Amino acid sequence: MSQPTGDLTHVNEQGRARMVDVSAKPRTARVARAASFVRMRPDTLELVRTGGCKKGDVLAVAQVAGIMAAKRCWELVPMCHPIALTGADVSFSLVDAPDPANAATPARCGVAIEATCRCTGETGVEMEALTAASVAALTVYDMLKAHQRDMVVESTRLLEKDGGKSGHFVAAEKGGEVTVPAPAAPALAPTTPCGRVEAVSVSERKGTRKVPRDSIELVVGMGVAGDAHAGAWHRQVSLLPAESVERMREALLRGQGAEAGRVDVASELGPGAFAENVLVRGMDLASLPVGTTLAAGDARLVVTQIGKACHADCEIRRLVGTCVMPTDGIFCVVTRAGTLRAGDEVRVVGEGEL
Repeated sequence: MSQPTGDLTHVNEQGRARMVDVSAKPRTARVARAASFVRMRPDTLELVRTGGCKKGDVLAVAQVAGIMAAKRCWELVPMCHPIALTGADVSFSLVDAPDPANAATPARCGVAIEATCRCTGETGVEMEALTAASVAALTVYDMLKAHQRDMVVESTRLLEKDGGKSGHFVAAEKGGEVTVPAPAAPALAPTTPCGRVEAVSVSERKGTRKVPRDSIELVVGMGVAGDAHAGAWHRQVSLLPAESVERMREALLRGQGAEAGRVDVASELGPGAFAENVLVRGMDLASLPVGTTLAAGDARLVVTQIGKACHADCEIRRLVGTCVMPTDGIFCVVTRAGTLRAGDEVRVVGEGEL
C-alpha cells in the first residue's frame, strides 16, 4: 500500500486524497496575489487597447470572469475548501516592451494579469487567486481567438501570500522564494476608507475633457445625468484621486525647460482634465476591489473596473511618458440615486450597511 510522502497534507494515512480538516486552525486575515500572461501579436494587443474586439470589451469581460472564478474555485479544484471571500480583484497591464536589439519588435507583447483575493478564515486564498488569474487569461484568449489562435497563456504563478501559520511568502523575480516568518506585515497596504469630493465634472460629448459643475445627479442604471458616458453599461461614473492629478502636474513642470508645451498642459490640469466625473481627495481608489460599494454623498456606487487604457492621442502620456487614469482611476455603476457636489464624503460601505 502506498504511503504519504513529505508534508503533503492532502494525502491521508492510506495514501488517498482528502480535503484537509481546518476546523482547529485560528481565523486570521489572509491575502494572496497571483499572475498570468497572455502572449499575443502587437496587432492583437492593439484590438485590446482600442476596443476593436467584435465580442466586446476584452478586459471588462475577463475581469468579471476572473472574479466569478475565484468565488467558484472550490467547485473546480477538488480539495479546495469553500471560502467566504471578503475581496477579489483582477487588474490588467498591456505590455509591449521593445526588444533592445530592435526597437520596432516587441520582446514581450500581451496582456499581463494580476489577481488579488482576501478572506478572514482558517485557510488561505492562494488557489482562489491562481484560479482568478487563470480564468481571466483564458477569457482574454476566448475574446480574441477569432483574430489570433496561436496566443499563449503562460507564467501563471503565485506572487505573494500572507496570513496563517506559514507566514509571508513573496516570489522572487527570477525563481525561488523569499519567506518571512510569521507574524508578518500585511502584504498589501490597507485601503483608506474615506475621502472627500474635490470637484464634479460632466462632458456632453465623448472625446472631450469634462467641465466642472456645482453638482451632478447620479441616476440608477445610467450614471451622471447629462454626461456623454451615461448609459446602461459598466463604466457609468469615473473617479480619480486629486493627488494623482497633482503628481502629473508636478511631473510636467519638472520638465518644463525641455519642452515649453509642458507648462501649458500643466496649467490646464484641473478638474475634468482626465475625463473623470468625480475628483476625490484622501482615498486610495485603485486599491478598492471590484464589487466594493461606496457611499458618495447620498448616492451609492459599486466599483466595476480599475483603470482604463489611455486614448492613442493622449497628450499627457506623450509629454510625460505616463498617465494616471489607467492606474489610479476607477469606474462604477450607480445603485442608489443622489446628488453629489464638492465637499461630500466618499466612503466604503461596511457589510452591515449593505
